[in-house]
Amino acid sequence: MTPHLFRRTARVVATTAVTLATLGLTSPVTPAAQHPAGVRSIALHGSDPAQRALPARRTEPFSMLGVTWADPRAELDGTAQVRTRDRVTGVWSDWRELELDVRTPEAGPDAGAGGVRAGTQPLWTGPADGVQVRVTGRHGRLSRLPAGLRVELVDPASGTASAPSYAPTATASTVPQPVVTTRSGWGADESLVKDPATYTTDTKAVFAHHTAGTNDYTCEQSPDIIRAIFLYHVQSQGWNDIGYHFLVDKCGTVFEGRAGGIDKPVLGAQTYGFNTDTAGVAVLGNYNDALSSPPVREAVAAVAAWKLGLYGYDAAGSVVLTAAADNGKYTKGQKVTLNRISGHRDGYPTECPGNNLYADLPAIRTLAAATQAG
Repeated sequence: MTPHLFRRTARVVATTAVTLATLGLTSPVTPAAQHPAGVRSIALHGSDPAQRALPARRTEPFSMLGVTWADPRAELDGTAQVRTRDRVTGVWSDWRELELDVRTPEAGPDAGAGGVRAGTQPLWTGPADGVQVRVTGRHGRLSRLPAGLRVELVDPASGTASAPSYAPTATASTVPQPVVTTRSGWGADESLVKDPATYTTDTKAVFAHHTAGTNDYTCEQSPDIIRAIFLYHVQSQGWNDIGYHFLVDKCGTVFEGRAGGIDKPVLGAQTYGFNTDTAGVAVLGNYNDALSSPPVREAVAAVAAWKLGLYGYDAAGSVVLTAAADNGKYTKGQKVTLNRISGHRDGYPTECPGNNLYADLPAIRTLAAATQAG
């Protein structure tokens, strides 16, 4: 190490030591192990079976994180909280709780024999270079947390976005196709998608989601956020591709999600138990906290009206779907009547898509039906 680099590193370590001492923390500054495509994993440890933690430490840069565990069918009965260090100011954030939204694929290439992990919803942190984590069982020492807990740090800068391009007019629907920014527009690394898309019969329903996390982002950052979600789903959770079919940012821009053709009935990984013959539209942000805007509602309605219109379905109608797995809300084989445009919580035990966006679904159905009626 050259002398000037040693002095600079020493100053960083000293500054961090002061910050940690102020917080009552004395953990060493240890970088995370490097993984390809901007994803780094750090294991969580603890002697108490009901607690796992990572002391505060400096890391390589990241902008999104989540917590995953080894058994894709296991639930985390407790809380997962994180704090992060702002890469620009050096200030540590308050503790933030991750949403325990475990959307495990029940079929297709995502449900492969090995490497699939369960996980929380990822949290967009913005540029950060330090992390602290604590995971606690809900029932104290009577709790037993899932094995293999680790924090996933995602740096979307490893991807490369091109100038936004737009999907061409696809198969005829009863309504026009909305403008959709393609995967190349947000910089999907297609080399990470190992298997071709799996197709179902049609699209009988559309589930609305939110990505949780934060609403503190600019719409210019939307491609970075989507690229980070893609990396988290593929490299941290072991899925074949991003789980959602479409994503919408708070400005109402629609992005292509899972590969395979936006006009095709691609099998996604977005509503465990009801991935077959459905599509998922995820709005970037936390809609337990934020109110949706007219552009968001119009974008979700436009996608749903077009997607359901490809098969002649009334966006204001209902449908009977069969649960493909025991998911904590329904049992495998159970017949369930759902709205053609439903919220994630209608099919799975979750807060998604947030109370505010869920309350907007009747208005979104009305907008979609009006679009279909011309």
